[in-house]
Amino acid sequence: MPWFTHEAPVIPEAEIHALSLRLLEEARKRITSDLKRVLLLPPDLTRAHSGAGKVTEWLYLALKDEAEVHVIPTLGQHVPHTPEQNRWMFGSIPEERIHAHDWRNGVTRVGVIPAERVRESTGGVADWDIPVDLNTMLVKEPWDLIINIGHVVPHEVLGFANHNKNYFIGLGGKELICASHLAAATYGIENNLGNLITPLRACYNWAEEQFLSHLPDVYFQIVMQRDPENKLVTSGVYVGDDLETYLEAARASRAQNITVFDKPVQKIVAVMQSDEFFATWVANKAVYRTRMAMADGGELLIIAPGVKRFGEQPEVEEIIRTYGYRGTPYVMEKYKTEPMLREYAHGTAHLIHGSSEGRFTIRYAPGHLTQAEVEQVGYAYMDIDEALARYNPEILKEGWNTLPDGEEIFFISTPSAGLWAAKEKLTAVE
Repeated sequence: MPWFTHEAPVIPEAEIHALSLRLLEEARKRITSDLKRVLLLPPDLTRAHSGAGKVTEWLYLALKDEAEVHVIPTLGQHVPHTPEQNRWMFGSIPEERIHAHDWRNGVTRVGVIPAERVRESTGGVADWDIPVDLNTMLVKEPWDLIINIGHVVPHEVLGFANHNKNYFIGLGGKELICASHLAAATYGIENNLGNLITPLRACYNWAEEQFLSHLPDVYFQIVMQRDPENKLVTSGVYVGDDLETYLEAARASRAQNITVFDKPVQKIVAVMQSDEFFATWVANKAVYRTRMAMADGGELLIIAPGVKRFGEQPEVEEIIRTYGYRGTPYVMEKYKTEPMLREYAHGTAHLIHGSSEGRFTIRYAPGHLTQAEVEQVGYAYMDIDEALARYNPEILKEGWNTLPDGEEIFFISTPSAGLWAAKEKLTAVE
């Protein structure tokens, strides 16, 4: 059941700190007063703007004198943090207590989501088993308390991020991640975004109950919104150990993080921060979160000064460079014949997610990729210096802007923190 909830237009950092300590008080009453080994599961640096790293540090400092505390950033298949990135996100937590998740070799199978359940959940569009392989340290070592920390925000695979996504994607193995992402992509990204319980989320909820109900865990979930000055601020903290805790947070996120337009938008300019986004794999959140807002024939410009590659692994880098973001029919036809697309099905799903399906132009202004590289994968290109000069993030205001030459654009400074959609595209949202 939900343990406690705190909502306000703005929750100051001192109050968030106090709420993290309250979680520990409640855990000692509800789970065990003898906290000898504690596991903290925060997001990776692509969610750094949520402040989850600071919460993780507070929990570590509060526990370190009484418990052996370990941290596993829920990377999924993302590139592990460097020591410098760990210090930037988690502050004073010692490097030796922060463990990189190994999605290939560091997992243990705890069960299987059967094909019949997947088929029933997705309405028949996906019909394969989803093996549940999870981080070995999580499932094999003894823990007195496991704290999942994260940001609930619209998400292209699960409707909303966080909750048991921390386990099944963040700490999942290769087969789990591949089978899951392809199932969600096949079902359709626009059928997932902004829905509280997507078909894949329903499968994960079942798997959590079947395979993880014995874990002594709790969720510390953050929801953010924009204040009157358009700055991201924390507006909700939701703490508990059940599905309703997630639903409370997701309902708040749906109310606060979805921008609805009366009609589709012709031009969106989005910025992906250079200290968080280094590959189109993660920078394409700008595509996922705006595609329901884009007008047919419109243009999405992604300014990404930190982007220097496409994939998070060499194999996925090769997949993207070879096949590109060319739409579902092309990708699924290749999937039938190309072994690499079947072997790395999460990469196949990513090609689908990152395509406009020919509806609108996706133009990238990356800091470290050439025009030839960008155009090779099916995107249009803009020089980064030209993009920053014309669409200066320091000058543009969040939302609608009219440039001196009369061009009208909608500017988004943090696409990963929300969802933008035309009213006509939200009919499927429950």
